[in-house]
Amino acid sequence: MANPAVESTTLNTVAHTGVAELHHEPSFLGITAPGFVALSMLVVIGIMIWQKVPKMIAGALDARIATIRNQLDEASKLRAEAEAQLAEAKARNAASAGDAAAIVAQAEAEAAAMLAKAEADLTDLIARRQTMAEDKIAAAERGAIAEVRALAADAAARAAAAIIAERHGADADKALVDRTISGLGRFN
Repeated sequence: MANPAVESTTLNTVAHTGVAELHHEPSFLGITAPGFVALSMLVVIGIMIWQKVPKMIAGALDARIATIRNQLDEASKLRAEAEAQLAEAKARNAASAGDAAAIVAQAEAEAAAMLAKAEADLTDLIARRQTMAEDKIAAAERGAIAEVRALAADAAARAAAAIIAERHGADADKALVDRTISGLGRFN
């Protein structure tokens, strides 16, 4: 038997270095598997050329290019329309800003006119109320003067009645009554 330590070293060396094994590849008419793959690819490419597949692919790409070109043209038209609408909107905005300023100016002018009218109306109202107050005061003064006169006349009448009652007696009254009666007959 061989030495186990030497066998272990030999196996390890073989395992590390590896052994190149030669395999026999099958072939048909001298063509191996990779050759058949290449040959089948050539047949497929030939069929594609015979059936005009590249022309169909080019036609499909041309159609796609035409579709994209149409979409780009439509997009540029839409962009031009959008820019025109934006310009119109900006013009309307500027016009409405001018209109708003005119409306504000007109409202301020109307407010100023209304304020001036209100002040004039207030002045007229104050003058009318002052006149009415002066008229009431004058009427109250006249009423007070008339009342004072009435009180003075009443007081004078009472004073006169008291004086007459004090100075005249029944005899003086009789002569006065007789004279008055005799004067009544003359008027008829």
